[in-house]
Amino acid sequence: MKKFVPYPHGTLLHFVRHGATAANLAGLRCGGDLDLPLTDVGRQQALQAGLALLDGQQRIGCIVTSDLRRTRDSALLIAGVIGSRHALPVLVVEPAFGERRLGSWNLMPAADNEAEMRAGMAPPGGESTTEFHDRIVDALDRIRPLVSEPVLLVGSRGVARVLGELSGTHARLALDNGVLCRFEMGPRSPIPADLETT
Repeated sequence: MKKFVPYPHGTLLHFVRHGATAANLAGLRCGGDLDLPLTDVGRQQALQAGLALLDGQQRIGCIVTSDLRRTRDSALLIAGVIGSRHALPVLVVEPAFGERRLGSWNLMPAADNEAEMRAGMAPPGGESTTEFHDRIVDALDRIRPLVSEPVLLVGSRGVARVLGELSGTHARLALDNGVLCRFEMGPRSPIPADLETT
């Protein structure tokens, strides 16, 4: 797996999982090779995420999203809410932030292949864990020039899991649609010597 070079110390990456699709609401897998639109519920979730950013008094200079409809449309809805009170943030589309491609696992109940997913198996016709991880690391490198301003990434649960691994947060985030979180993408503090294992 590619190594992520941390952003400058103290760099926070704000993250919102896109609003729900019909597959999300039905508990079905929905990979980056499946481009589904938002539902009415998903649009409301995106609007609520924008309001949460306003309530938190967080100024966002740039919103980054993949080119998938569910993330792009969520980002546009969030930008509209933020733009109602502050300057409209710049919108950057980075296709490499799309969800992991799931091949024949698309539209299957998540429980049917959860064990395989946790074991890091590649879905037939899809993307391996390593390929997905490396793609996200490359995308993070491409947006590196943007992080001097507060950045919001609108993405998928899989992208959040990779960000969690890279930032030292729990790798298996239970991130619901429209939920806002933050990842510290700067250098990790070294482990104190008395906590290191031999």
